[in-house]
Amino acid sequence: MSNIKINQLGNKPPKLQKALKSRHITMISLGGTIGTGLFLASGGAIAQAGPGGALLAYALIGIMVYFLMTSLGEMAAYMPTSGSFSTYASKFVDPALGFALGWNYWYNWAITIAAEIAAVSLIMKYWFPNSSSAIWTVLFIVIVLSFNLLSVKSYGESEYWFAMIKVATVIVFIIISFLMIFGILGGQAPVGFTNFFINDGPFHGGFLATFGIFLAAGFSFQGTELLGVTAGETDNPGKNIPRAVKSVFWRIILFYILAIAAIGLLIPFTDERLLSEDIAVSPFTLVFDRLGIAVAASLMNAIILTAMLSAGNSGLYAASRMLWQLAVEGKAPKFFMKLSRRGIPIYALIATLAVGSLAFLASFFGDGVVYIWLLNASGMSGFIAWLGIAYSHYRFRRAFVVQGRDLSILPYKANWYPFGPLFALTVCLIVVLGQNYTAFMGNEIDWYGILVSYIGIPLFVLLWAGYKIKYKTKLLRLDECDLKVEK
Repeated sequence: MSNIKINQLGNKPPKLQKALKSRHITMISLGGTIGTGLFLASGGAIAQAGPGGALLAYALIGIMVYFLMTSLGEMAAYMPTSGSFSTYASKFVDPALGFALGWNYWYNWAITIAAEIAAVSLIMKYWFPNSSSAIWTVLFIVIVLSFNLLSVKSYGESEYWFAMIKVATVIVFIIISFLMIFGILGGQAPVGFTNFFINDGPFHGGFLATFGIFLAAGFSFQGTELLGVTAGETDNPGKNIPRAVKSVFWRIILFYILAIAAIGLLIPFTDERLLSEDIAVSPFTLVFDRLGIAVAASLMNAIILTAMLSAGNSGLYAASRMLWQLAVEGKAPKFFMKLSRRGIPIYALIATLAVGSLAFLASFFGDGVVYIWLLNASGMSGFIAWLGIAYSHYRFRRAFVVQGRDLSILPYKANWYPFGPLFALTVCLIVVLGQNYTAFMGNEIDWYGILVSYIGIPLFVLLWAGYKIKYKTKLLRLDECDLKVEK
């Protein structure tokens, strides 16, 4: 696993291009978070827990994500690498943990690409109901592959504009909603807080309902960790990563909290349409339609389409970089280290897209059972990655002090240490373990439901244990942690 073993010429491993700017990484992380979780699932969250319950759940998860991003930002600004938390876990905790985190995250995004392929076909059939799914599938693959093949800068630019469309939509939605709430738009009397307190609002269903939304809200924020993966290709990471960390948190909280508050104020949580996953009755569509925008459903369909393209674009980028870094570290086949003349990990890119396409094809066989299991296995991956980030940062800072290094040399220092990473670690554990708590609460334990919900955990443990047994790795002592930064 030395450089000589990696590269037959005995040179250092090949390098990726550092072409991403601050605006790119801010929008990449932001764009990875604003998607169907906000545009579609937010309505269901309000219906199930009431507007107060939904706001509380999303706010708590937002605080956890803030601490995670400051933890990741501190490590990424100091040691920028495309392996991100996989590399940090290998250097600060245990190489076996880094191996498992890396492959787990790669698999997560490869399967996510398959999900986006399937979703894009459904979206397009809203306008072209009699068209062939194969046409849209191929077109989607060509688009995301092209953006990723051209250069890292072309990927950054495409993701910047995809994210900009979503951000602009949310801003316009919030402005219009509050103008309607105060009776300035829409031709109706001010709504005020009337819809917040109908029936048993604002906390409909009590603690368990809010807890259920708390678990689901975590999925809406997944994608913010992309910021760490981009660090290896960021120009001046010591300056740009901290700037992105600070701006992303406030923008996410601003968008999610204000958007959910607006929906809860305008639409009664008793409205059954909030529970629908149909784009025609998405909460955003309902508000635009109430204002009298005739093409509200088509408008939201187009915006959700850009969200799908954005997710596929980012997924292919993140997975290919993680696979490339695993190869550099000797934890994946060496040919995945191959870079194109433009500095793109070409084989890692193609392999990731191939796996995603095969997973998509699996949805056509056996009533999609195989595909559903693949999706369920990947569902836990984001939370496992977050656990890895929190624990790695806790160990990183302790190792920094034990090895006698001055904290002032860190380009960015996370506030609230050690509370921040420990809080994030605790909340993530609650989310992971509580994913399907209802399976344990019936007259009989729902073993099938437990297996479906938690399948990602044993798969991760198998990766970790297999590497640990083969290479006989141990938890690193703090004075053994590798804090050297490659120039």
